[in-house]
Amino acid sequence: MLSITVIVIIVAAVSGLVNVKTEEQQLLNTMILGADQLSKGITSATWHAMLDDHREAAYEVMRTIALKQGIDRISMFNRAGQVMFSTNEQDRQSSTPTQLDLSTRVRIRPGRLEMLTPIYNEKSCSQAECHAHPASVRVLGELDLSLNLESVDHEVASMKFRVLLVTGVEITLISLFIIYFTRRFLGRPIEKLIEGFKAVSQMELDKPLDIVGSSEELDELARTFDVMRDRLRTALAEINQFTQNLETKVEERSQQLKAAQKKLVHNDRLASLGQLSASVAHEINNPISGVLNLSMLLQRMLKDDGVPPARIEEFRKYLSQVTNETARVGRIVSDLLAFSRRSKPQRVPADLNKIVKMTLSLSQHKMKLSNVAVEAHLADDLPAAQCDASQIQQVVLNLLLNAAEATQARSERSVVVNTAAGEGEVLLTVSDNGEGIRPENLARIFDPFFTTKSEGKGVGLGLAVSYGIIQAHGGDIEVKSKVGEGTTFTVTLPLEQHAKPSEPPLLELARKE
Repeated sequence: MLSITVIVIIVAAVSGLVNVKTEEQQLLNTMILGADQLSKGITSATWHAMLDDHREAAYEVMRTIALKQGIDRISMFNRAGQVMFSTNEQDRQSSTPTQLDLSTRVRIRPGRLEMLTPIYNEKSCSQAECHAHPASVRVLGELDLSLNLESVDHEVASMKFRVLLVTGVEITLISLFIIYFTRRFLGRPIEKLIEGFKAVSQMELDKPLDIVGSSEELDELARTFDVMRDRLRTALAEINQFTQNLETKVEERSQQLKAAQKKLVHNDRLASLGQLSASVAHEINNPISGVLNLSMLLQRMLKDDGVPPARIEEFRKYLSQVTNETARVGRIVSDLLAFSRRSKPQRVPADLNKIVKMTLSLSQHKMKLSNVAVEAHLADDLPAAQCDASQIQQVVLNLLLNAAEATQARSERSVVVNTAAGEGEVLLTVSDNGEGIRPENLARIFDPFFTTKSEGKGVGLGLAVSYGIIQAHGGDIEVKSKVGEGTTFTVTLPLEQHAKPSEPPLLELARKE
């Protein structure tokens, strides 16, 4: 609207200016034409008097004409430029000759128009008895007619005012019509379109556009917008329905993965338990055999009247050995049952050193049979970590067994277990002097069912389960390995339980991929 109004103002102003200049020029041309006709009329009226050398009669004619309104002065100059006659007293008293310049007949001065008319030497004049003008002289003098332009200036000013007034009225009316029709047929429909777009941006898809009778183009735009809004509403409804179905399926899959995780942890525990059972069987067999031999020896020492007095001290010694061996078997069986028992995860303060010691006691016979030297460096005054002791014990056992298997190719097999306290956390490291892990396999060792062991030696679940357990505890597990030198696993457990949901490792790995 502003641009159109400015254009209208410029066009109207230019048009008014051109009209004023045109009218002014036409009025001036009319004045010049009238002055020329008047000047020629004066020369014609004085021609006979001048021919008869009746100068006073000619001058009287000019005085009479000079009395008319609008005529300031009538002057007559001879060929030398001297004033021969003038209705202006000051011009008659001037003795300075004026240079005649007939190249410009019209002179326009402020408030005055001067018309110069040459007086030619006609044959009737050059051959008259009273004149001595030879025929070779072409111009005898000139007539200077001065007209007052005040009335013309007033007319021009009045005309400019009228044109300015008309132009202002035109601009005002055109601007008002432009503003009205623009608001009526463009402004309001566009405002409604903006409201419609804002409603769509706020996902309010139930408000149709009420634009009718504005213009063909805007009506078509409104209809197209409503079609788009309806399709968007339909698509959004389908997306919401799809999202709900997807959420339902994801929830079902999450439940299945959680169940699979529990089964996976249980299966891994059973696999570890199977490995422990073989070593525990050997561990239990020795004290049981000793108890059997001692019991048979005690039976021989025991007579019908009791134990001979000389052998009572020896009898007590053997009985004490039976008690110690039986207690040893009880501890082994208790630790085995504690490991194999399925219990609900409970986050309670637990001593990591105690968990490590219990796990080492379970696996020490297997380590001895495999000729693996185990060193434990447990930190004193280690703070308690918020964890499930049974699950952390399973992680420690997995790391110990993997470390022992990694050193099979070494003549001197060694595994080192360390615990330490950090800032708000406790650390467990398990190091071995095995062959190490190749760089291309290092990023996949926590993937389920990934293993570098030979067929029948493992299914690749131990580290995946351990990773899931540590992540569920809000901790972290890192691995550093050099081929030919060994591998170090570092487990970090927070001292305080973080608000982190326990998520199945399979689900987490699936999301990563």
